Amino acid sequence: GFLGGRCDDQLEVVVAGPEARLYHMVLHEIPPNADPPWDITQERPGYHLPASVAFRDVDPTEYAGLFVSGGRAPEYLRYDKALLRITRHFFEANKPVACVCHGIEILTAADCIQGRTMTTVAKCALDVEQGGAKYVDEPTVVDGNLVSARVWMDNTMLLKKFIEMLHQAAG
Repeated sequence: GFLGGRCDDQLEVVVAGPEARLYHMVLHEIPPNADPPWDITQERPGYHLPASVAFRDVDPTEYAGLFVSGGRAPEYLRYDKALLRITRHFFEANKPVACVCHGIEILTAADCIQGRTMTTVAKCALDVEQGGAKYVDEPTVVDGNLVSARVWMDNTMLLKKFIEMLHQAAG
């Protein structure tokens, strides 16, 4: 899903998803010391995350920024027309957007990254290039209103920059 911040004196995080309901998160990682070794990630149950609003009910003009999360969900969410509409709004309005890992699949599907320079998890570098952007392998990259990061381990730098961008946009 996405996290949007309403900006007054404080930031309020609002989680959206295909429906307003509780979602199962998953952990996906390459298991260490496996015999035989894994070449891809293994998924295990993770935490739960409640979405308070469905994509179709989001008025993006009410939000100061967009956080596009990674993981496996973007592979499915990139087909959601309402999410693509929301995503395009943030780029057209030049509002802060943060993207990590597989979130690039949503930005590419929304056709929002032409001419940008950004990063993502290495195995999604092709998604950056297919979207018309330049891929660089850096922990965090800022290009205009867009800040991108490779993986969740880069979240500290990504979120620090994103929150700074939100506060700057709020004036």
